[in-house]
Amino acid sequence: MLDKILGKKDKDKDVPDLRKDGKKSDSDIGGRLKGMVSKATEKSKDKGVKNGDAKPSSGKTIPRPMPKPRPKPTETPRLKPPKKKPPKKPQKPGRLGGGLGKGPDDDDKRTLVGAAVFGIILIVLVGAGYYFLVYAPYQEAMNSAKQTKFSEVNAYFKGPLALDPRKSTILAEIDGGSTPEQVLAVDVIGPATAGWREYQSQQINTKKDPYNRVMITYAAGGQKNLIVKTADAQTIVNAADASVLSNMEIKTPDTVAVPIIISRLQAAGGLINVGDSVDVYLSITNTTAANQTANQTTTTTQTNASGAPDISGSTVLAILRAKDSGVVDANLKQSQDMAINQLTMSNSRSQSTATSPSGLEDLLKAAASRTWDEATVNSLLNSYGWRLSDFERASNLGELDVKYLVVLEVPRENALFLMQNSNALQLTLSSQNAPQWLSNVLKKKYGSG
Repeated sequence: MLDKILGKKDKDKDVPDLRKDGKKSDSDIGGRLKGMVSKATEKSKDKGVKNGDAKPSSGKTIPRPMPKPRPKPTETPRLKPPKKKPPKKPQKPGRLGGGLGKGPDDDDKRTLVGAAVFGIILIVLVGAGYYFLVYAPYQEAMNSAKQTKFSEVNAYFKGPLALDPRKSTILAEIDGGSTPEQVLAVDVIGPATAGWREYQSQQINTKKDPYNRVMITYAAGGQKNLIVKTADAQTIVNAADASVLSNMEIKTPDTVAVPIIISRLQAAGGLINVGDSVDVYLSITNTTAANQTANQTTTTTQTNASGAPDISGSTVLAILRAKDSGVVDANLKQSQDMAINQLTMSNSRSQSTATSPSGLEDLLKAAASRTWDEATVNSLLNSYGWRLSDFERASNLGELDVKYLVVLEVPRENALFLMQNSNALQLTLSSQNAPQWLSNVLKKKYGSG
């Protein structure tokens, strides 16, 4: 448009030279503007006629208004430099459609998606770390503590106490624990001990025999049968806790008398007497050929692995010493003469003993046949074997190869064991229930207390 006004041809479409003189062009521009205004006026008239504008009915023509004079420009108009377009963003190569790229919204979406994925991964990692480092070890410690206490409850509350109300209370307290320390602090052995003491005390009163005794069977690392008085049994129950009482069974003694022949070494050195209480141990000696050519043997002694006696509290009912170790020749003579005419009376009594192979046996036969006074024989032979062993103990000189026949009271279930292993039995005396001679020795050594 500007080129047409300036009268330039198409080939002269160059950037206008603003350095030219503006006066000459001003006159040309003014003339051209007037021509353009007049042409526009004529076109508006023609347009009105074409649109069917009718003349007024009076036939008068309406005067055409004169155009107002165009105000003269106060300053010489200057052409403005063309506006610079903003540079286009370079398109990323490798897109389909000849350079079609992604807009800014696509980059924002991609950033948001990446942030969301990173957040999800971070949450998963934090959750996994918390689970494996904190939650899982805590739950493992909690389960281990509960399992330990449950095992303890089942070990103590069993048998007659399996349905005890205290067991349900303790289990509920263990389940309600919030920390492993709180679970482990639950007291199990205290209530269990109280329950077992009540039960075993009742058993003592109901299971005692006519001799006011009970038999305590303790099954823990080996069976141990102990026949004691009810008072002693009550003392044992009061001193023990649930770990012992739960493995203890109190029974009515069912005993038999079993005779065994043992050596002096096996018979507690021969220093046992009727009425003593002894413990029975089993000592088996196995001899195996270690080298057939050299005739060498190896001896191994096997005993109860728990160290407890196989039979405890067995009573010695009788003890017999072999006759060849106690030969006595007794001679008892008594004479009485009276002379009535001379009014005199004489009385003589003589007694002599001498060792002979059959002296003691003959004396016993005479006493059994009542040829001799029974009271006199009893006074002579009362505890003869025991006194002989005691004298040997006091003199530190005795016969060691003597054999003893000992009759022991043992539970019926141990009778076969005693008979089959008589050659390997060892009788021992307890210092807590010691015979008189042993008690005297201990008091002399340590005082009476």
